[in-house]
Amino acid sequence: MRKLTRTALTILTFCCAILPLPKTALPAETNEPTRPTIGLALGSGGATGLSHIAMLEVLDEMGLKPQKIAGSSIGAIIGSLYAAGMSGKEIRDLFQTFAGSNTKVVMKLIQGKSGLALTDLMQIDLENGGLFSSEGFIRFLGEKMGTLTFENLPIPLMVVATDYWSGEEIIFKSGDLLTALQASMAVPGLFPPEAIDGRLYIDGGTSNPLPYDHLLQTCDIVIAIDVAGTGNRIPGKEIRATDVLFDTFKIMQQSITSAKMKYLQPHIYIRPEIHDVRLLHFNRMETILQQSQPAAEILREKLHQALPEERGPAENS
Repeated sequence: MRKLTRTALTILTFCCAILPLPKTALPAETNEPTRPTIGLALGSGGATGLSHIAMLEVLDEMGLKPQKIAGSSIGAIIGSLYAAGMSGKEIRDLFQTFAGSNTKVVMKLIQGKSGLALTDLMQIDLENGGLFSSEGFIRFLGEKMGTLTFENLPIPLMVVATDYWSGEEIIFKSGDLLTALQASMAVPGLFPPEAIDGRLYIDGGTSNPLPYDHLLQTCDIVIAIDVAGTGNRIPGKEIRATDVLFDTFKIMQQSITSAKMKYLQPHIYIRPEIHDVRLLHFNRMETILQQSQPAAEILREKLHQALPEERGPAENS
């Protein structure tokens, strides 16, 4: 009897060893590759920064979302809208409010159809070191984004500004979002410096016009969109005092980015060729976006090369 029992136990042990365990006891396995993290750097450049919108629309069409965004000046403005959850098309529609002829823009603002009064945007502010006040525009953005702090943004955002006294680049990534944006877009000679916690800040483009360097250590693929624009001589074109000021600012930004690119490059660098657009030509959005299309197609191709498995809904249809 004992011999039979030992034999039965031996057979049972052998069966347990060779039979597969229930599926619930097996460790979970997945064949899905880890998707690379994408960082998006949006540069400064005034109205030429509207070309950022065309690049965002490419990302949307491909079904891609950056995990981090860094922006300077107009790049910080558009980057904040995107980080807040707006699509490229929604941002296009928002800025479409200011498109058209200068007369139409003024009428829209005067009549209040855009939600932004002319007196808000065009308030003279010479006493504080600028030509206009940006407070009304910043409040307008806050209403559209629906958030006032970095912490509430779905996508982490870094906003670049410059310490007026030291020239030091400062990165804002927590706390009051709108104040940081106001500091980042404080173009010298146009908007007054922004005071925050005892320090005075001016436009981020004066220290880091294309802040892709802050994304390289934490993102697998960093996309940098350089919207400083290109200068071109137009026979008979009148050069005004404001043109000299703002074109000099643009040349300075180009020099900073060019020097940085010599020792540190993003994975994908895009520079839309925008011609004959001045700093405040936001009313020429359609022209800017049209000129941006070749660069948008280059971005699409480079993303296909970097992420060959990625295809957005529009491309799969």
